[in-house]
Amino acid sequence: MFRHQKELQFEVKVERPDALLARQIQELLGGQFGEMSVMMQYLFQGFNCRGEEKYKDMLMDIGTEEIGHVEMLCNLISQLLDGVSPAEQIEAAKDPMTAAILGGTNPQHLIVSGLGATPKDSNGVPWNAGYIASSGNLLADFRANLNAESQGRLQVSRVYEMTTDEGVRDVLRNMIARDRYHQYQWMAAIAELEEKNGVAVPGSFPPEAEMDAQVHAYEFWDLSEGSQSAEGLWAKGSAPDGTGDFMYLKDPKPLGQVPNPKPPHFSTHNDINI
Repeated sequence: MFRHQKELQFEVKVERPDALLARQIQELLGGQFGEMSVMMQYLFQGFNCRGEEKYKDMLMDIGTEEIGHVEMLCNLISQLLDGVSPAEQIEAAKDPMTAAILGGTNPQHLIVSGLGATPKDSNGVPWNAGYIASSGNLLADFRANLNAESQGRLQVSRVYEMTTDEGVRDVLRNMIARDRYHQYQWMAAIAELEEKNGVAVPGSFPPEAEMDAQVHAYEFWDLSEGSQSAEGLWAKGSAPDGTGDFMYLKDPKPLGQVPNPKPPHFSTHNDINI
């Protein structure tokens, strides 16, 4: 079960209202790499976790922390919207510069949520479960988690540069610091699983099971103009697990046939045979 505690994880106290910034912070809440996404991703991975209890416990720890981050951002958005009213917006819009700023605010904060946060991104697109990964394979999921924390920290850092409000910046600095730890956390968990199961996912499908196709597991196909890609570690040296050596194919040739699909049944009305 979950138990709510009234105090926030970190203090949230803005210096002044800013409806435009409230809209921008919606991206950090309900965007593809926002706090709602990592919250749901970690919780569902934890709910569905099978195997060593330490991984489930860790997932539930971080997933529960992310619930707190969602609450922090909702509180932050609420404070940034304090004092906004239709009458004030009409009066403020009489100034051309202010009107230009108001043009970038989110009308749903006033019309739909009554000066509160919404489970949407900065353009009002609703959050959706298609943003999350929960496959049941811990290594695959932990790599997705590392990506989520990397993208999330990047976006928080960008919003940090978009405001001079020191109260907002203090909240964002705490989030940036926690996202850095979470990257370390997933790196450590990934390294532990790679040591145990190998670096390729799924580890239960060994290279020899690829049979004749195994050679293609080490080929880099150069399929664009230029050959600079040959200089990377992915095109020379050995695979990370030591199972083979990489090969750089400068001018790879197709190995398959030209597709020739049969015409569909006339009832599909594709009009191919008219």
